Amino acid sequence: MTTKKTAAKKATATKTTATKSTESSTKSGFNAEERAAMKERAKELRAEAKGAKDRAKGEADLQSKIAEMPEDDRALATAIHRIVTETAPDLMPKTWYGMPAYADANGKVICFFKAASKFGVRYGELGFNEDAALDDGTMWPTAYAITELTPAHENLIATLVAKAVG
Repeated sequence: MTTKKTAAKKATATKTTATKSTESSTKSGFNAEERAAMKERAKELRAEAKGAKDRAKGEADLQSKIAEMPEDDRALATAIHRIVTETAPDLMPKTWYGMPAYADANGKVICFFKAASKFGVRYGELGFNEDAALDDGTMWPTAYAITELTPAHENLIATLVAKAVG
């Protein structure tokens, strides 16, 4: 076989491998932001496994994530952090999938803030997990879209957090 034909075959094989790799990541169903969040969660779990729950470390990690956010998200996250820590001081600050979160004594995340910039959406979100005691009949909200905080919104968040921790 000539050198040109061998080079052409190698180039085609490389291109095919690259295409298959790209297709498999697309077929996985996760976009780049979701994969990054999963990697952050794996890192968080490894750190948690190495030692006991440490409030100061959790607070430092959470503040670091807030500091990385664009200004709009940072302002919301800072206000939510203030409200949650004032309303439920027993909740442990931490990061969860790279987001500011607050866990109970058992390490279960009760609530979290998802910045709009995290997944490139138009609003931030205050979310509550299944361990939050927000049950109200047979249907209730577990996430709230937030674009700005008014005093009324802050009062609602404080009420929800208080109810969530029981």
